[in-house]
Amino acid sequence: MNDKAEWTGFDVAGERLHRLDVAPLLGTDFRRLPHVLRILFENAMRSAPAEETAHLPQAFRDWLDEGSSLVEIPFLPNRIMMHDTTCGPALVDIAAMRDVLAENGRDPDLLMPRIPVDVSTDHSSGVDFFGRPDAFQRNLEKEFGRNAERYRLMKWAAAAMPGIRVHPPGSGIMHTINLERLSRVVVSEMHQGERRAFPDALLGTDSHTPMVNGLGVLGWGVGGLEAEGALFGVPVVLRIPDVIGVKLTGRLRDGVLATDLALEVTRALRAIGVTGDFVEFFGSGVSTLSVGERAAIANMAPEYGASTGYFPIDDRALTYLARIGQPPKDRALVEAYARASGLWFDPVAEPRFTRVITVDLDAIEASVAGPRRPQDRLPAGSTRSAFTPALASAREGALPNGAVVIAAITSCTNTSDASMLAAAGVLARKARARGLQPPDYVKTSLAPGSPTAERFLRRAGLLDDLEGLGFGIVGYGCTTCIGNSGALLDVVQNELGREGFRPVAVLSGNRNFPGRVHPDLENGFLASPPLVIAFALAGTVDIDITRDPLGFDAEGKPVMLGEIWPTGAEIDDAVTTGWDVADFDAAYREAATRPLWVELEAPDGPRFPWEPGSTYLRRPPFVRPQGLPPAKGHARPLLVLGDDVTTDHISPANQIRPDSAAGRHIIAEGGDPADLNVFASRRGNFEVMIRGAFTNRMAVNRLLPADAPAGFTRHEPSGEIVSLTEAAGRYANEKVPLVLVAGERYGMGSSRDWAAKAVALLGVRAVIAASIERIHRTNLIGMGILPLLLPEGVHSDALAIGSADLFAIDLGPDRLAPRCAVRLTIIRPSGETVPITLRAAIETSLEITLLKSGGLIPHVLAGLLSSRSP
Repeated sequence: MNDKAEWTGFDVAGERLHRLDVAPLLGTDFRRLPHVLRILFENAMRSAPAEETAHLPQAFRDWLDEGSSLVEIPFLPNRIMMHDTTCGPALVDIAAMRDVLAENGRDPDLLMPRIPVDVSTDHSSGVDFFGRPDAFQRNLEKEFGRNAERYRLMKWAAAAMPGIRVHPPGSGIMHTINLERLSRVVVSEMHQGERRAFPDALLGTDSHTPMVNGLGVLGWGVGGLEAEGALFGVPVVLRIPDVIGVKLTGRLRDGVLATDLALEVTRALRAIGVTGDFVEFFGSGVSTLSVGERAAIANMAPEYGASTGYFPIDDRALTYLARIGQPPKDRALVEAYARASGLWFDPVAEPRFTRVITVDLDAIEASVAGPRRPQDRLPAGSTRSAFTPALASAREGALPNGAVVIAAITSCTNTSDASMLAAAGVLARKARARGLQPPDYVKTSLAPGSPTAERFLRRAGLLDDLEGLGFGIVGYGCTTCIGNSGALLDVVQNELGREGFRPVAVLSGNRNFPGRVHPDLENGFLASPPLVIAFALAGTVDIDITRDPLGFDAEGKPVMLGEIWPTGAEIDDAVTTGWDVADFDAAYREAATRPLWVELEAPDGPRFPWEPGSTYLRRPPFVRPQGLPPAKGHARPLLVLGDDVTTDHISPANQIRPDSAAGRHIIAEGGDPADLNVFASRRGNFEVMIRGAFTNRMAVNRLLPADAPAGFTRHEPSGEIVSLTEAAGRYANEKVPLVLVAGERYGMGSSRDWAAKAVALLGVRAVIAASIERIHRTNLIGMGILPLLLPEGVHSDALAIGSADLFAIDLGPDRLAPRCAVRLTIIRPSGETVPITLRAAIETSLEITLLKSGGLIPHVLAGLLSSRSP
């Protein structure tokens, strides 16, 4: 074996290119690696100095022996993707960091992105208007009216910092844009006179970034803070990951969709626990799935708990690239490079994995997930049995319990695959022909991930049928999937609060946590696009949708789901009729040149001009060269939480109510009580966000009685029950450090950095949990908060923590190490002590550096102010 990797020439369409050939470093072992590790190995050997990578070949050989490793490797993405509600806070941080540089006599242009970043504007699109021909335009106008201030910040950033490219509102969802417009699979660039090729690899500030892995591009989601670091030269360092192999066998049966498979994969992987792992799909069943189907499965990686879910490059990827208009020469490069570098998929190969599960595609059935978690998969006909207690009969004339009050075909997860949009359209056509309509209490909407959808559906002859059932296009953004579902219909709002009334959302999204889709809805089911329409027609989930009538036609005959369910041939015919490769350039060009965006004025100059009266953009207090001083003395608990506390519960994204703490603050600052917008749009204002923290009623603070309001705690030693912000202020004045205690899967869900920023601003110095989800863990570290794990088998409930307990954490900065043991002593008011040995949830030496610096921002600023590289 060679002792170093060499650049090797290969030819593509008459041109000589070069690739870094790392396979000889491992010999025959190279092809035993999962594809994701082959990509990471090449990336590390190419991006880091030789002296820092000399040990890596042996490290990867050791991984093959053990199936796991603690060795750290560098990762250099060639690009970053952000969306507006993660980019917005990042740009606020960056604008404030530029201010700090200028105030310290340094050039603010020292802070420039070192990696290109694409910003989508998709998370602010809401469903204010629906069921009318002008719904999309009206929603777009409303979006600009609410968010123009934030959009001006984005336009300023794109002008002030070359390398930032903004895709304006109406351009689609970031993951669909990534799949259809930005991903090249294999990248080539000139270096010292020769053209070099390497795999396209990215990071995204959204946990569903892995959707692009369905095309063979390796990417995963990170928090906004980690992305900020990568932008400005802080290396991305990760442990060589465990890789879970999912072997796919067989073929999906006619009428079974990728959504159904994605929900089963989510259930199966959550059952074995894959938090922070990489997942790779292999086996003959992979070859039967289109890129659109693969993307739906890869998209759900955060729902099954993994960092990423990867499908290798093969003929299906080349077919997709041709269908979206990638030039033949570029497709030839993808194939030539993948075959030469050992990245081409072999359906009979079985690489070494940490663990393996098998999923038989022939056994997949029409499914839903819910009513509260995406991993709780059920047969489509079992929604009635999912409720505990059971749904009760409603009084005559009232809305039924289990009423479907929101039915949304939404999210990139299931609208980026033309087959699933076609399936929804075909079902709508058949239902409309039988005279079916949703009940008048169902709020319906269609928000595809791509602006090409309108052209596709119209050409296929399906748009009129969808509109006829109320599923007209309301926007090209995340909408209902992230809680921007708009107001419920009046008839529903009048029923809210009625004893036993449990309204439900059904959506083709990826998450159904209580309160996520709408703050008044605790129950929701994830389903494929045609199933969403079917439940909308039925108007309730208190049925067996596979056996009970959806409704009755004009002749009084029952209409059954099987009668209107689309066949594979009908779906294929619609896709063939509706597809036109020219739509991609035309639709995206139209989206980029809409007058609302082009005519929006924005400031210029190296520093952003803050408006003192703004309720959207405020310079944050945590942007400073130094972190907080080391905590001294015993800590007190601010919150004690249970299992499955999501980032939505920690820092909500949905509508701000006028009577909430955040709403009252905005109104006091001059905001319009009738239109306070959503928390996701207020992430540039720390005063709003801290007042929204933990106000979701599902974030139950166990330090308080069960009937206590959300967002409160007990201050000690006074014993008074006060808001979190008031308690935090008191503890800060008393110089008392705080801890937060939680159960399993703390921080699951979105990548939002505000779930860590809010905790930091509340004065929390350590989070102690049974388990912490990967992205939230890195965000905590990025804010200088120490993540600690309880011993295996020990749950936070068993500790019986009270508000008067004190926490003594025995760990100085000089003793921090990856996965180190940390001694905790809980001191009861009686004087009793409870010793526990925790484990620091620290994976890399870089994370130790960030914690010692007080977080990412102080680390970067200190480097720039001291004239050294950050």
